[in-house]
Order: sequence, then C-alpha cells, then structure tokens
Amino acid sequence: MKLKLPPGTFRAYLFDCDGTVVDSMPLHYIAWTKALTEWNCPFDEQLFYKWGGMPPVEIAASLNRMQGLQMPVEAVAERKEHLYYELLPQLMPVPEVLEHINAKYGHIPFAVVSGSSRESIMRSLTAAHLLDRFPVLVGSEDYTRSKPAPDAFLVAAARLGLSPKDCLVFEDTEIGIQGATAAGMASVRVPSPLERRTGTAVAESA
Repeated sequence: MKLKLPPGTFRAYLFDCDGTVVDSMPLHYIAWTKALTEWNCPFDEQLFYKWGGMPPVEIAASLNRMQGLQMPVEAVAERKEHLYYELLPQLMPVPEVLEHINAKYGHIPFAVVSGSSRESIMRSLTAAHLLDRFPVLVGSEDYTRSKPAPDAFLVAAARLGLSPKDCLVFEDTEIGIQGATAAGMASVRVPSPLERRTGTAVAESA
C-alpha cells in the first residue's frame, strides 16, 4: 500500500514515532498488557489504538479514572517502558513510511514529534537504525499540552526554523492528525497495524 501525500511543496517532514516511523504499536501493547496485568487492569486493544499518541502517564491516569483504580501512574508508566525496551530487538520500520524517508533524506529536514519520552524515541529509532535521519526530536518533555493540542508540532517547526504551513506531518492516530491540523500543517495518516490486520486500512491525507 502506498501513502498518498497531499498536494503542495513541503520544506520539512514531521513524523510521529510509534506506529509511524517504527512498527512499535504491537510491542507497546504487549508491554502495556504485561504491566497492567500486575494491577488487574484490562486494556482493550481498540482503546489502546484510539489513545495512540497519548503519553504513558496520561494513559495510566485515564485507566485509573475509567476503572476506579489507584495505580501509581508514574511507576506503571515506567514499568511499561522497561517492558517495551525488552522487546526492541523485534522492532522494524513501517515500510510505507520508510519509502518517503529514503526518498527525501538529505533533501529536506526531518523531525520526530512524539507523545513518548525522548529516551523512548531514541531507543526505538536506534533499534530501527534510523536515529541519524532525525536531527530534531520532540518528546513528551518538550511541551505542556499533548496531542491533539498543536504544541508538539509547533515546537518542532520552531526548532527547524520553518513556518507550520511548510511542514508535512506523518501520523498514525486521529489525535495526531487533529494536532497537526490545529498547528496549521498538512498531514498524511498511516494506517495502524490493527486496521491492516482487520482489512480496514485506508491511507488518507489532509
């Protein structure tokens, strides 16, 4: 499947990391399931993908509210991250996105804009042998309001010294697309592994 890009000339590409550059979402879900089992907290797979792009601490806090639990959100999020790191040898790039990275690398600058921590971003990109492609990494430490707020994307554009309208965003989640739109950026959506598996994948651009 090819990703259809929106019309226009773009001076930079901004990529979400998990589920966009790297096919990490299935591994993140395994890590979440293991971490949450320790607290008897179920996490539906469809809800997991719906919340894609949400920082781990926010996910743990949201599950607490939904299920009336009192999990220590920082500890649970940290536990989940360590479980994910153990799975990194299995990580691969998303082929449809890698095609565009290879096509434009060296011609325009790239940035990663993620709800994950910079450590998680760096570990994922290193495992996929892609860290050197991205001079700018924007992680959850770098902004106050997470996606769908535009903050993360605006930070990336500012660090690249570009106007938002000159940036094209690659995202696999609805909240990521909403954040890009709020930032005044065009976007292309990368179908999730769940969509590919169920045969509902449709590549979109906006």
